[in-house]
Amino acid sequence: MNRITHAFRSKKNLLNTYFTAGYPSLHDTIPLAKALVESGADILEIGMPFSDPLADGPVIQGSSTVALANGMNLPVLFEQLQNLRTAVPDAPVLLMGYLNPVLQFGVEAFLKRAAEVGVDGLILPDLPLDEYEETYHALFQQHGLKAVFLITPQTSEARIRRLDALSDAFLYLVSGPGTTGGTTRPDADAQQQYFERVADLNLKNPRLIGFGIANKAGFDRACQYADGAIIGSALIQALQEVDDAPAAAARFVRGIKS
Repeated sequence: MNRITHAFRSKKNLLNTYFTAGYPSLHDTIPLAKALVESGADILEIGMPFSDPLADGPVIQGSSTVALANGMNLPVLFEQLQNLRTAVPDAPVLLMGYLNPVLQFGVEAFLKRAAEVGVDGLILPDLPLDEYEETYHALFQQHGLKAVFLITPQTSEARIRRLDALSDAFLYLVSGPGTTGGTTRPDADAQQQYFERVADLNLKNPRLIGFGIANKAGFDRACQYADGAIIGSALIQALQEVDDAPAAAARFVRGIKS
């Protein structure tokens, strides 16, 4: 059983924490991963910084800018991740990013390296679904990597079912319009109807809700409609201008999971 499946079968109300590799300092990636898991994070989502992150709001964009200036890139990240499974032996780990750097690295070479260092899955929001299905799905399977797809309130039932069929990880429910860390709050009734509509489809994959979840109250509410939640921008904010980023990350997670 892969680590993602095991996490969903063995736990409830999972917390997926997103952080940007190489932020706030270049060598914080592995110490942050270890601190997050030890303080209660169930899944790690490590962001691969990119200069034009279309789905991300200003907080994560800012962290990417800092990480790139620190010298983070895919070769450096994979070098750091050589120690990933020593630091976090059992936690599912996803890489989240955009297609351009992966194409520059070489898709098959990227998937091979990700599998070698112990990554479990990938989130590539700008990877076209047809291209994934026709060109890359078999390569993902060959390297034992899971694809995680995003669903929005506008996603049709037919597309949701297609995404569900193509994945064997979980589905990422975007809570509303906008980018990560957005301050615009969607209509609560419409949001609830969206969450319930997806739940009523009886999909084979579990679901995590992300975008705009910043605290324990938001996490607890998301867990009423899905198998857990994804928190990124609020965690990045908690790492700003601190002397000890792993300690700050641990405090943040304990505040969510308490």
